[in-house]
Amino acid sequence: MEDFIVILKYLFLGLLQGFTEPIPVSSSGHMEIAAYFFNVDIQGMSFAILVNTASLFAVLIIYRHDIIRLIQNGMTYIKTKDPKTKADFRFIIYLIIATIPAGVLGVLFGDYLDGNIKTVGFTLIVTGIALWLIRNFKGRKSDRDLTLKDAVIVGLAQSVALIPGISRSGATIVAAMGLGMKQETALRFSFLLYIPVSVGSMILGFSDIFADPNLDKLVLPYTIAFAASFIASYFALKWFMGIMARGNLKYFAIYCFIAGPLVILFS
Repeated sequence: MEDFIVILKYLFLGLLQGFTEPIPVSSSGHMEIAAYFFNVDIQGMSFAILVNTASLFAVLIIYRHDIIRLIQNGMTYIKTKDPKTKADFRFIIYLIIATIPAGVLGVLFGDYLDGNIKTVGFTLIVTGIALWLIRNFKGRKSDRDLTLKDAVIVGLAQSVALIPGISRSGATIVAAMGLGMKQETALRFSFLLYIPVSVGSMILGFSDIFADPNLDKLVLPYTIAFAASFIASYFALKWFMGIMARGNLKYFAIYCFIAGPLVILFS
C-alpha cells in the first residue's frame, strides 16, 4: 500500500510539473505550493532534473520542424552565405545570446534564489500583472525582424524567472510581446530558448540522478513521473499555443491574481 501511495505521489508531481511548465504560471512555484499545502516531499534532488528533461522532450517534438529548419539553414549560411538562410542563422545567434543571462546568473546566484511559500504567492501576483499588461498586444515583428536588442531583453527576462514563482514562459513571452513580436514569434522564441537552458541544466545535473542514494527504490516512481510530465507538457503546450493564437492570456493573469493572494493568505 505504501508503494502504491508513493507511485500516486510521483504521478501527481509529474503531471503538475508537466502541465505547468509550458504555461505562464510557474511550474517551480506550483511544485513549492504542492510541497507546502499537500505535504508532498520529494525524495532525491534529481527529481526536478528528471521531470524538466521530460518537458524538454515534449518541446523538442512539438518544435522539431523549426529546429530542423534552423539547423539546416544555419549550416547552409555558414558554408555558402546564402542570403535566403541568413534570417534563420541570425535567429540561432539571437537564441544563443538570449541564453547567456540566465546561464550566468543561474551559475552565480542559483544557490541564493530559493524562496519560501509567501515569495511564491507574491511572485505569482507579479506574473499576473505582467500578463495582464500585455494581454491585448498585437505585435508585428516576425522571426526575420528580430534584433540583438530583442534577444538581450528577452534573455534578461528569462533570468528573472530564476526567482521562484516567476514563470519562465510568462517572463519571456511578456518581454517578447512587449517588444512588438507577433504571438507566434514570441511563443516560438520563448520555447526554442527553453531548449539550451534545459539541456544545460540536464547536463550539469545528470550525475545527480545516478548519485541519488534513493535511486534504487525510486526507479518505478521516477519512470512514472517522467512519462506523466512528458505527456502533460506535450498537451499543455499544444493547448497553450491555441490560447496564444486566440489572444486569451488574460485568463492566466486572472488565475495568478486568484492563486497568489490565496497562497499568501493561507501560508
